[in-house]
Order: sequence, then C-alpha cells, then structure tokens
Amino acid sequence: MQNPVFNNSAVFGTKPDRAVTQTDNELRAQAYPAPGQPVGLAPTATRSMTYEDVIARTASVFAVLVLVGVVGWRYGPTYPALLWVGLLGGLVLGLVNAFKREPSAPLILVYGAFEGLFLGAISAIYDAQWNGIALQAVLATAATFTATLLLFRSGKVRVTPKFTRWLIIAISGYAIFSLVNLVLVWTGALDGWGLRSGGWGILIGLFAVGLAAASLIVDFDSIARGVRGGAPVKFAWSAAFGLVVTLVWLYLEFLRLLAILRR
Repeated sequence: MQNPVFNNSAVFGTKPDRAVTQTDNELRAQAYPAPGQPVGLAPTATRSMTYEDVIARTASVFAVLVLVGVVGWRYGPTYPALLWVGLLGGLVLGLVNAFKREPSAPLILVYGAFEGLFLGAISAIYDAQWNGIALQAVLATAATFTATLLLFRSGKVRVTPKFTRWLIIAISGYAIFSLVNLVLVWTGALDGWGLRSGGWGILIGLFAVGLAAASLIVDFDSIARGVRGGAPVKFAWSAAFGLVVTLVWLYLEFLRLLAILRR
C-alpha cells in the first residue's frame, strides 16, 4: 500500500508524466507572463523541491520528535496519560496531514511533537522491562533505513506495478491481522502477545519489518518522482512527513519484535 501522504498528492503520484507536465506548465506560466501582460503582475516563480530540501525538513521533524521524546521518556512511566495524549494526538494529526492537499509545516511539526511524546513514553516502558531494547530498536531502524536507501539508489530494487500491488495486499492483510489480535488481547480471549506469541510471533514480526522496509522503498520512489517532476518546494514537508510516518512504524515493529525475542 502506497503511503497516503504521497498517494493523495499529484506531485508524488503513480502517474508522473501528467504531474510533471502540469507542474512544468504552471512554473513556466509563472516565470514568463503572457504577451501583453505587465511583468509586474506576473506571479513569482516557485522554486522546485530538491533532495536537500527533503533532508532538511525531515531533520527538522525528527529534531522536534527527539526533543519531545526526551520528555516522554522522562515522565511517561510516571504519568501514563502522556502516552495516550501522544498516541491520540499523533493519530489525529497524522490523518489530518495525510489527507491535506497542501502541506502545513506547523501541523507537521506538531505531529512530530505528539509522536515524540508517544514514542518516548512507550520506549521508556519497554526499556524498563527489557534494558537497552529502545537503543537496539533505534539502531535496527537506522540500519534498515540506510540499507533500503542504498538498495534504492543502486537501482537493484525497483518499484513496479506488481511490487506495489503485492505491498497493498500484504499490508492490508497485516492490518486486519493486527486488528483481530488487538481485539482478542483487549477482550481477554488471549493473553500476552496474543497471536504473536512464540515462534509465530517472531515470524510475524520479521514479516512486518519487511513490509515497513518495502514501504520505505516506495516512499523513496515517490520522493524521486516529486523531485524529477519539479514539485514546488513546499511539498518537501509532505515528503518529510511521509518518511517520518513510515520510520515510526518501522521503529515500533522493531521494538515489539525485540521484546518478543528477549521474552
């Protein structure tokens, strides 16, 4: 399933030729007014997004996430309400940002703050039971991100329609399984990790990590489409938000997998 952050935007869509042509024509119209139109009335040309812009915006969101995450780490175990505030706030703002046609830098940064509060709190809770597990999950996430980026840059992994269809089916199935497992655990029908217990839990965890890594590759491809298509620089915030969403998912899957392994 393609990240909705990218899938709902024409500049990151799966039909780049149309998006490229539309964006280029708009930029030309802004840069060069029609004959007879006073130059002073022509709109200012919009600068196109670059990879450096995406990196800078992503770093900004992560900086907010980490800073607020320190607060969640420090006070989350003492005040469990902070975890739920971060979880619900991140969920609401995640949906708002994902389906907004125009990116909003303040809303994306606030989303990073809520996610930082949630991740800091839940990481501290996990780390109190399995010492050092949060650091292990961070290192595993960073290593996976680097590996998928290198694979994508090398051209050895390509995002094809077949690859995208497989990912849609796999993530949809995993989402249904996770929801069923959550209901079974919350209702007391199963205890512990529910259907994730034992060897099956390890296999499912590895599968989920693979799905998140595959989603990263699709995210990279979407960002490349946006850069090649000359997307306006403001959409670098959308790209940064999409990457952070996938990386948060990847980190949580590693955290859960490591907990199952250590248990």
